[in-house]
Amino acid sequence: MVLEKHSWCMPKIRVRFFANFREFTKTSELEIEGDTVREILEMICNKFPGLDKILFTNGKLQPYVNIFLNGENILESDGMANLLQPGEEIAIFPPVSGG
Repeated sequence: MVLEKHSWCMPKIRVRFFANFREFTKTSELEIEGDTVREILEMICNKFPGLDKILFTNGKLQPYVNIFLNGENILESDGMANLLQPGEEIAIFPPVSGG
C-alpha cells in the first residue's frame, strides 16, 4: 500500500499588533499558521508569555480587546471560531477612546 503525502497545510495568517500590544510584543506584525482565530491567538500567547493575561479571562476574550479579521470585528461573525484562509489578516487593538 502506498500512502500519498498530505499536501494540505495550515494557512499563513498575518497578525498585526497596535498600541500597547505592539509595545508588549515588540513587533508590529508577524505571520503565523493556524486554522481559526482562537488557534492563532493561543499560538501568539505561547510565543509571548504574559499576553494571555491581557487578552483572556477564564478562556474568554477580554471585553476591551478588539480583534478584527480582514477589517471586520470578529464579534460580528463567528468570533474566535472563524475559519481562516491563506493571506487573511488579524488585527489586535486595545480599547479605543476619544476626546
